[in-house]
Amino acid sequence: MMMEQNTSRMQALVTTDNQAKPLALMDIPRPVPNAEDILVRVFASGINPVDAKQREQANKLGASRVLGFDGFGEVVALGERVANFKVGDQVFYAGQLNRTGSNAEYEVVDARIAALAPKNVSPAAAAAMPLTFLTAYELLHDHFKLEMQMQAAKGKRLLIINGAGGVGLVMIQLAKWLGMEVIASASRPETVQLVNDFGADQVINHRDDYVAVVKSLNLAPVDYIAILHQPEQHIEAAAELIAPFGHIGAIVEPKAPLEVRKLKNKSASLDWEFMFTKTNTGYAVASQGQALALLSELMENGQILSTLTETMSGLSVEVVEKAQNQVAAGTGLGKVVVTFD
Repeated sequence: MMMEQNTSRMQALVTTDNQAKPLALMDIPRPVPNAEDILVRVFASGINPVDAKQREQANKLGASRVLGFDGFGEVVALGERVANFKVGDQVFYAGQLNRTGSNAEYEVVDARIAALAPKNVSPAAAAAMPLTFLTAYELLHDHFKLEMQMQAAKGKRLLIINGAGGVGLVMIQLAKWLGMEVIASASRPETVQLVNDFGADQVINHRDDYVAVVKSLNLAPVDYIAILHQPEQHIEAAAELIAPFGHIGAIVEPKAPLEVRKLKNKSASLDWEFMFTKTNTGYAVASQGQALALLSELMENGQILSTLTETMSGLSVEVVEKAQNQVAAGTGLGKVVVTFD
């Protein structure tokens, strides 16, 4: 005799207070959507550096959290005020810091930050993209004030420090769609090849004197610079290369004070991008769903390719912990995604 599934419970990976065993697979209550939420059955969870950072923080505090931010899945229930999705839709999203995440069978997601997933890519390929795309998009649009239309920034020059990471590979493609000239940094043969494959016009080595290289190639001054690595290591070089009234964007919290005085005489701006700011504060939340709708269109048209480089399978402690540790090491290429049966 077949037993009925308990629809009020689900399996999820939960953080523990045990440093040696930081995750545990547990049976927990299935979340219930609020009026503006969708309930998603999760098929794939993208892994980002923030996962391991949040896991470490939760372990130290003894907090029980379900992590995972990038997600792809099927809508199985709707809040009463949700009008832009229906049950059965396949969606992708980047989640929130203060809610149960995508390392679970089911996840509740604010409908405003989700979008219909591209129809012609795999769940893993779609799940690799939301968080990194939103980070790149918000740097270019919200901070650098670029109009998000094809060829809208033609003639502008962008330097990306750490071009082979998840954000960098997305930003290269988005910037090329905007018509920009893109200089991307990479330091290993395999990362140089990767940024070339994703469309960079010029590749420089951020371990060399890249200020001299950029100047020797007649690529300075640079209109926009995205520092996708420890900013204290690159802020002085960026100040040297940035154009008057240019914008420098950073996404990584510095470990030491930044030397920003050289920006003053160029009237240059330093912009911080944190993808979770909007959902943390309630500011322009719906803009993230709208940005992902653009991403879905661009991926369906082949104008932006997934940055997925490795897929692991299984909602298990071993698989997800391995994926988180691998991404946290910072030596991989592109994005890692875990898929669930």
